[in-house]
Amino acid sequence: MIKEDFGRKVQELRKAGGLSQEKFALLIDMDRTYFASVESGKRNISIENIYKIANGLNISLEELFRGM
Repeated sequence: MIKEDFGRKVQELRKAGGLSQEKFALLIDMDRTYFASVESGKRNISIENIYKIANGLNISLEELFRGM
């Protein structure tokens, strides 16, 4: 369940920033198909990639996980 919740939160924040999956994945130097699998909750993502996502969204790790 945490993978799905995390993916939904990332997708919500990315869309709020007006970025497509492709543009965001490029911004954070992550393969687009890998990033898509994170957003769909199919990937057990590493802390290093979580950090990349938070930085790409210009938020702290705390903010990324808030409300989950």
